[in-house]
Amino acid sequence: MKSRQNTATAQMAGEYLVAAQLCRMELIATTFSSHVQHYDVTAMDARGRHIALQVKTSRSDSWHLSMSHFCEVRFKGHKQIVGRPRRCPVPGLLFVFVRLASSKGKDQFFICDWSHLRKRIILNHKAFLARHRGVRPQNWKSLHTAVSTAMLQEIDRGWKFVTRSMK
Repeated sequence: MKSRQNTATAQMAGEYLVAAQLCRMELIATTFSSHVQHYDVTAMDARGRHIALQVKTSRSDSWHLSMSHFCEVRFKGHKQIVGRPRRCPVPGLLFVFVRLASSKGKDQFFICDWSHLRKRIILNHKAFLARHRGVRPQNWKSLHTAVSTAMLQEIDRGWKFVTRSMK
């Protein structure tokens, strides 16, 4: 099992790597190291346009999130019922998923907007529940969901999407 310190240092590394890449793109980037609820990094260009980014970092091929951030979930007995999608907590919020590599310079980045990610997570969760007749196999109360590298490769918008999304 991962230690909290290992998880915290991985998350910090991901935030700093994202900030460094944004600076390479001639943007001003600031990290918040989990001190702001819905985002970890902000970036601003020379014209004053800005964007908030939520950074999720993993040393493996999956990232773990909670369904409750993306939609309402209620229970009918042990069955999970996926309800209405939640509103984006910060207008224009982007997600940057960082896969930390063991070798320097081999890290991977996947960028997508919050609403597109929400849509994919809900679709995947509904399909998962359908395969299990609405009941999660190990813990029916769990709202855990995982995002895989394969899914992120399908929805990755690339670094240029950050500047195109600034307001």
